[in-house]
Amino acid sequence: MARLRSILSALLCVFLLFCPLSVPARALETSAASAVVMDAGSGRVVYAKNPHAERSIASITKLMTALVASEQSDDLDEPVTVDSRAVGTEGSSMYLDYNEELPLRHLLYGLLLRSGNDAAVAIAIHIAGDVEAFAELMNQKAADLGLQHSHFANPNGLEVEGHYSSAYDMALIARAVLADPVLAEIVATKSITLGERYMENHNKLLSRYEGCIGLKTGYTKAAGRTLVSAAQRMGTTFIAVTLCDPNDWDDHTALLDYAFANYHSHLLARGGKALATVAVEGSLARAVPVVTASEVRYPLTDDEVPTVRIRLPARLKAPVLQGEVVGALVYSLDGKEIGRTDLIAAVSAPDDSAARLNTPRWSFRLPGANVFSPALPRWRGLLSRSGAFLTI
Repeated sequence: MARLRSILSALLCVFLLFCPLSVPARALETSAASAVVMDAGSGRVVYAKNPHAERSIASITKLMTALVASEQSDDLDEPVTVDSRAVGTEGSSMYLDYNEELPLRHLLYGLLLRSGNDAAVAIAIHIAGDVEAFAELMNQKAADLGLQHSHFANPNGLEVEGHYSSAYDMALIARAVLADPVLAEIVATKSITLGERYMENHNKLLSRYEGCIGLKTGYTKAAGRTLVSAAQRMGTTFIAVTLCDPNDWDDHTALLDYAFANYHSHLLARGGKALATVAVEGSLARAVPVVTASEVRYPLTDDEVPTVRIRLPARLKAPVLQGEVVGALVYSLDGKEIGRTDLIAAVSAPDDSAARLNTPRWSFRLPGANVFSPALPRWRGLLSRSGAFLTI
């Protein structure tokens, strides 16, 4: 019996060595007061702890500052003359001089790498005339992004009443920053020399974590340590946010490891894929092929299986233009929509009704099968109550 137990123990060790088990979400703990891990592509949240709690956020505010500056400027190389109100701003600094002239792009590097509070004020004054007006632009951008638990009062995150955000909202801001090619390049930069200034990124994960591509650190006494990071592997990018976290470096490593280990990006639909052929009424072209407009990807665990519905009209009426949206391919998981792509006409079908003597019966074709309404009445049962769309 003892020998059998030894053999079983050895086999178990081998199994655990070569078949590591996924860590369930409830087993993952962090030191943060609030935390979120989000897939950058789909926006899916794969881990959350008090995600919507409104808290002080310190210098990760500057992600929103950079986003607004990039959006409001037509040329990031435009010269900026440093206003006296920016010089000597308390806290971290890129040590700007009064009346100094430098490109807006350099200020963005100083903002995001060196976390310059003076750079934030200089940017705000250049873009909007003063800090208060720039804060209004920040709040407008927050509304545009759909942020429900954020309000900004300054561009640098220094403590002031009415300045706060949530872990979830900060993940949405980070997602928008990564979608901006220039800002994505800046937050991924470990160090750079611009003119006579050498700047080193405060984000240690750029060197410590495989695939890290940003984003921003922060700290004040009231906010504690705040951190927004992102990492990319095999075409998948996860964003991690922690607020008031004394152990943020280790926590972000654990959070990102968890996301990459348990969620994998799945290609649910390919762009330009031929899906069906739909009959056209009033055209010599009896039918048009229908293709997917874009690809659909979504992060899933090994146990998750999404459902798909194809929504197409029973028939189209000429004229039909190439690229015209005629339906949709919709994916759901546990009853919630997780992705969709338009279905578009691959070719045009002109209106030839005057040249047609008879209108043929409609047909609907799926790959590998033809379906005609008179012959197969069971397909009519898939029509919606309005009779307008066929849902599969």
